[in-house]
Amino acid sequence: MKEFVLNNGIKIPAVGVGVFRVEDANIAYETVKLALSVGYRHIDTAMIYGNEEAVGKAIRDSGVPRQDIFLTTKLWNADQRSGQIQEAINASLKHLDTDYVDLYLVHWPVKETYVSVWNEMEHIYKQGKAQAIGVSNYNPHHLDDLLRHANIVPAVNQIECYPYLTQEDVVSYCKTKKIYPQAWGPLGAGKSDVLSNPVILELAKKYDKTPAQIVLRWNHERGVIVIPKSVRRERLIENLSITDFQLSAEDVSRISALNKNQRLGSDPETFDF
Repeated sequence: MKEFVLNNGIKIPAVGVGVFRVEDANIAYETVKLALSVGYRHIDTAMIYGNEEAVGKAIRDSGVPRQDIFLTTKLWNADQRSGQIQEAINASLKHLDTDYVDLYLVHWPVKETYVSVWNEMEHIYKQGKAQAIGVSNYNPHHLDDLLRHANIVPAVNQIECYPYLTQEDVVSYCKTKKIYPQAWGPLGAGKSDVLSNPVILELAKKYDKTPAQIVLRWNHERGVIVIPKSVRRERLIENLSITDFQLSAEDVSRISALNKNQRLGSDPETFDF
């Protein structure tokens, strides 16, 4: 499995599996257990997904040593607003049945707290409850504000990122700050026709790969970690199998040119939850 190295030296697998919108505990459990059995070592969940306990049980029952798994969860907005950051990480660790997570993210830049909450995130890191800390859905101006007060630079910024929303400005900014960009919804979150786009279909034929593999490889070529979601064995294997080929620079540019700034999730500038 290809790995990237975060700014604190921690290694993160380039491809993970996400369990966003997998509310059914049994399905979440089976998905994570299946993902680990076919070779995934990077699991992404969040407090708000409501499936941390199922994820923790799947990891425990998988037979894969905990230290071989890169596990991410996230601090939810209500816990930011209430100042219950320590309580939130402790609850997540209890649900996941682990002493630490590999990456703990601030889920959204809550307007009144996203700078001040970072001090608590740094404390969590120093306590060893998280091997790395980062943010999610932050735009460059959010990060500028945070970095003016931070002692620790976020290791990761997880953003919505797929060919119709390339986020070139955010990806480029993160790279200049040594923050790894990570893509959620890298295949269009099941709401987009990106996998049937003529350019993607043409490249799939050219490289003898599936449209999903082309799209995931495109982000990989840009140095973006991807966390596609699937509950099906064949798709899990397909999404993991993107490291045995390379796209030409021209083809990467062709995919990037599909950008429409089309968000399928909430906008970090206007979200109200």
